[in-house]
Amino acid sequence: MMSLRHRDSLTECNIFFVTTTVVGFNEVFADKKVCDILIANIKHYREKYKFTILAYAIMPSHFHWIVIADNNYGTISSIMRDIKKYSAWDIMEYLTAKDSRIEAAFKKAAEGYDDQKRKFWMPRFDDKVIRNEKMFWAKLHYIHNNPVEGGLVLKPEDYKYSSARNYVYGDQSVLEVDTEYAGVEIK
Repeated sequence: MMSLRHRDSLTECNIFFVTTTVVGFNEVFADKKVCDILIANIKHYREKYKFTILAYAIMPSHFHWIVIADNNYGTISSIMRDIKKYSAWDIMEYLTAKDSRIEAAFKKAAEGYDDQKRKFWMPRFDDKVIRNEKMFWAKLHYIHNNPVEGGLVLKPEDYKYSSARNYVYGDQSVLEVDTEYAGVEIK
């Protein structure tokens, strides 16, 4: 079965810049526990799908990353489908246990979807195939500067949920990132 955006036909294109956003731009990732739940889901599916992370930033209402999909194990569509589906369950369980009123926003977002009672992520996700080194560096800098542009930190490497820390400090403690792929270390 062909996906709606024909991603499955891009077998030789396996490096992607991806953005996915929470419904209503709810800033749930301002809660570090919610970030940790997303990270745990990413780690779990990295084992299943054998993808490589080149960059990421978890912003209050969305996350960006650059990922290399190993099409022998799964496409970018299968990776994102599972991460979004299972992280949504875990995050909504945590958030509704913390404050039952938040569930109303997720129920309202599911209106019109016959197969869903609650909706956490916006439908689909935005992705761009990374076609060359120039595009890779532009997207990497965009991801790393997003927390600065969002007023969360003064320097990219000060943001805990960003691969800027991996590149600048060699800090792999939050999420392992391949910082050598592009061949140049950022200082």
